[in-house]
Amino acid sequence: MKKQQVIVAGSGLLLLVVIYFFGQTTPPKKSNGVQELNSTAPPVKSITTEDILQTAKAKLTPAQLTFVSRLENSVVRGDVKNQQIKEYDQLADFWKDSVREGFLVYAYYLGETAKLENSEKKLTFAAQLFLDNLRGQDDPALKSWMANNAKELFEKALQLNPNSDSSKIGLGASYIFGSSAGSPQEVMQGIQQILEVAHRDSTNMYAQFMLGLGGVVSGQFDKAIERLTKVVQHQPNNIEAILTLADINEKKGNKTEAIKWYEEGKKQITDEKIIKEINERIKLLQ
Repeated sequence: MKKQQVIVAGSGLLLLVVIYFFGQTTPPKKSNGVQELNSTAPPVKSITTEDILQTAKAKLTPAQLTFVSRLENSVVRGDVKNQQIKEYDQLADFWKDSVREGFLVYAYYLGETAKLENSEKKLTFAAQLFLDNLRGQDDPALKSWMANNAKELFEKALQLNPNSDSSKIGLGASYIFGSSAGSPQEVMQGIQQILEVAHRDSTNMYAQFMLGLGGVVSGQFDKAIERLTKVVQHQPNNIEAILTLADINEKKGNKTEAIKWYEEGKKQITDEKIIKEINERIKLLQ
């Protein structure tokens, strides 16, 4: 399964699988006024890009901070655009490998470079980074910031290539999985965006997969099962689709179907920790 096809995990078990196979970014924690994520304190109303940058910088050594400051102030008169592109590329490279909290800054600077270069390929790559990392993100303010970045980048990519189905699906998914507190309006806006592609091309499994996960988010479990079953028929190794089907059926009380899909999921997994989690889930259903 392609990395772009993995957006959200419904249960703790699904999240564990997604992290194992695809990795997950550790979000920044509170510093210089930023709400500490995953804490018991109420979430802040919003997070700005400056908050993200300052939070990440707080993790740097004095030498690293000096290096970053020098890069940030390196643009002078003349060919400002190309200087900014070079600066953003260097900053992206630095944050990619510096501190754990640097991933979001890395994605941000990739996006800034893509905007300046007006490159569809780079715009969609940066947008997908934000979209992929919406999964498992519980902080509403950070989720909103990430989703807004993804939406802007996908929209700019669509301006360059209005016929790109993958960008349309990505934009729709950004609304679904970045919605504020599961806003029904935003979720439906995203689903409608993806349905445009699915109605025109029913064989687009990326669209079917996203619609299936969108059905989970919107509580339309029967539609989700229909979509995800179709995905598994075409992509029998799609582990997240398989385990999402197991999870949905468990929630609906369809124990036999849930066990069937959990057993099918075990065939795709070698990690003993995840297999143990699945076996425990099956035992509870028997």
